[in-house]
Order: sequence, then C-alpha cells, then structure tokens
Amino acid sequence: MKLIPLPAFVDNYIWMLHDGQHAWVVDPGDAQAVVQALQREGVQLQGILVTHHHPDHTAGINFLRDTTGAQVFGPSHEPMPEPLQRVSGGDRIGVMGLDFQVLDVPGHTAGHIAYFCDRPFNRHPLLFCGDTLFSGGCGRLFEGTPAQMQHSLAQLAALPDATLVCCAHEYTLNNLQFARAVESDNADLIDYITQAQNLRAQNLPTLPSSIGLERRINPFLRWTQPTITKAVSLFDPTSVERNGIFATLRQWKNQFK
Repeated sequence: MKLIPLPAFVDNYIWMLHDGQHAWVVDPGDAQAVVQALQREGVQLQGILVTHHHPDHTAGINFLRDTTGAQVFGPSHEPMPEPLQRVSGGDRIGVMGLDFQVLDVPGHTAGHIAYFCDRPFNRHPLLFCGDTLFSGGCGRLFEGTPAQMQHSLAQLAALPDATLVCCAHEYTLNNLQFARAVESDNADLIDYITQAQNLRAQNLPTLPSSIGLERRINPFLRWTQPTITKAVSLFDPTSVERNGIFATLRQWKNQFK
C-alpha cells in the first residue's frame, strides 16, 4: 500500500492511497491532479473520502465520480456534491482491506469529519483530518465554536502517538512561526522548525506528521501547558478572562503576522 500527497492549487494536498491496482483519494479539490496521479501510478480510482464541504476539497468530485464510477463518502451534515454516501462519527468504511472509522470533528466547519485507520502502514495508524489539525496548528473557525474545536482536537490528540497525520494543507512553516512566538523555549519545536525548513527547501512536503510530534510542538494540542497559558494570558488578559485560553490562542493566531 502506498500513501502519496498530491499537491494541488497553492498549498493543498489531496491524499492518495493505492495498492498497485486500485486507489482512493481524500478531498479531491482538483480533479486533474488526481487524473495525472492515476495515470502515473497505473491505478484505477475506486473511492473518494471527503472531510468537509469547502470547494478546495470537493470541486473535483463530480468529474472523478462520473468518469471512474468511484464511490464517494462524505459528512452527513454538510452540503456535498450528490450522489454520495453520507457518514458520521462511529461509522466505518472499508478501503482496500483497511478499516477506517469516521470521527466527528466540528470546528473548522460545522459538520467536519475525519477518517482514522488503526495500523495500516508498518503498524502506524493513519488519520485523514482535513482542515481540523495542521502540523503546528489547527483550522480557522469558519462555522464552529472554540469549544467544538477544542473538543475535536482533544479527540485527535488521544489517538496513538504513532498515528500518521495527513493534513490537507502545507501550512507548516507559517504555523511553526506562530508556535515559536507562543512557546519560544520548546526544544522539540526548535528542532522541528529546522527539519521542516530543510524539507521545504527541497520542495518536499512536511507531511505526514504524527500525533506524537504534534503533542510535543503544536500549541493547539498543548494549550493547557503552563508556558502556553502564561503566553496567552500576556497576549490578551481581557480575552482570556472573557473567552478562555483556547479561544484566545486561536484569536492570536488569526491576527499573527
């Protein structure tokens, strides 16, 4: 089984899984990127997983479904290109012999979902998390609340440390700049910044990340740590008193330059 990030648009990744014959893709906003990869890898598209309704994750679905007959699975409570099979937390999907569990992770959008498979790659579990969790950050709150995002991220943070985190955007370096501003003395973060910079200098993806790494470096998974609560309280004590640490941390990231 191969796991391949397909670059799309400016900074999207469409994730492809294939076994040498059949392929599944996640969040295909750009059909042409998928078509080219299918031809390059010599595989046939069998299925599509969708995490949320934003066009950069869905715009390629109709073409790919209509030209390949691929099955499409997407969130139960969001507008989606029809027809598709709608799924929600607790549902399971078979993908080329792998068993994916659907997780409800609202926050970025109201009905955002993720897909988790236990131990598919050399005993590494696999997570397709869309725009909920990024390496070093999390998604903007376009429709959900800080409390929803906080709960969603806690759910993802509880997955095994070895879980491969397949985010849908190459936002890592920008996120790490913010993480360094929040927690400047984090040695794991400093080391990871160097690794990520080296990868991007070679035009290589920083992803997949891992849950274990994100628990060490991502302020949105570490927001209860004293170093972070102190930094956030200094940033905007009034907001902390009114909205709490997590919401203020997300507000800080929104305006960070």
